[in-house]
Amino acid sequence: IVVPFAAGGVQDILARSISVELAAALGQTLIVENRAGAGGTVGTAQVAKMDADGTAMVMAAASHNIAGSLYSKLSYDPQKDYTPYAHIGTASYVLMIHPDVPAKSVTEFIRYAKANPGKMNYASAGVGSATHLAMAYFCGMAGIDVVHIPLKATGEAINEVISGRAQAVIAASIGALAFAKDSRIRLLGVTSLKRSKHIPDLPSIAESGLPGYEFDSWFGLLGPAATPISAANRIYDAVGRLLNDPIILERLDKQGIEPRAISNADFAKLLSVDYQRMAQVVKTSGAKVE
Repeated sequence: IVVPFAAGGVQDILARSISVELAAALGQTLIVENRAGAGGTVGTAQVAKMDADGTAMVMAAASHNIAGSLYSKLSYDPQKDYTPYAHIGTASYVLMIHPDVPAKSVTEFIRYAKANPGKMNYASAGVGSATHLAMAYFCGMAGIDVVHIPLKATGEAINEVISGRAQAVIAASIGALAFAKDSRIRLLGVTSLKRSKHIPDLPSIAESGLPGYEFDSWFGLLGPAATPISAANRIYDAVGRLLNDPIILERLDKQGIEPRAISNADFAKLLSVDYQRMAQVVKTSGAKVE
């Protein structure tokens, strides 16, 4: 399994949390390999060119489709160059800020940012990552100017906010849950339209200051486009068994991921719809990479 981001991010943790059981279900050795770079496009591009026999896959998420609209030039097509192997689940993200920022709600944060244009920074897991676009989308909708600091992993981005070198970050629930009661960082809202079951007391960004804002991510395994249906179905069946395993379900819950087993035909439809949705997110955010 290729993870197209550095170790410690949500895709890396997810891949490693299922790798042993998935290997057993497939009856073969399974290695998780981080191939980070260029917002996840380096590792993702490599998988498209690997053997199309079900032995190589990428742990993909929202950033997979984001890249198609964010980058003016890509060496691959996010839609045409991959075969859906198995959908795993979805997760929301959380807007977190340094406690020195005088804001205890999304409304107050937006108000403060408008009064101080260009004076605050937000950290992300890198250009093109979901953490980048979720915040760029937020800033675009809110009409605020907050400077982007791209890093290599979500953990690094959160640490920048804890240290005060950055004032905000939108991180996946897995990165935020551990800080729900940490005084070094303040949680303002979840990116899903409805509140998260993992942090039920935290309002959504949409209900607490930015109506209409919504950003979440799917997670799933994709392989090269030419993969035979039999090979893809083998992985789909193996993941399906994992999503019925109480131990795996407990791990996903701790990561803030809501498991959802769907057919690969439905996964393909989800990818198509999400691609169009992310194109609109990129447009609204104003972000672009040449």
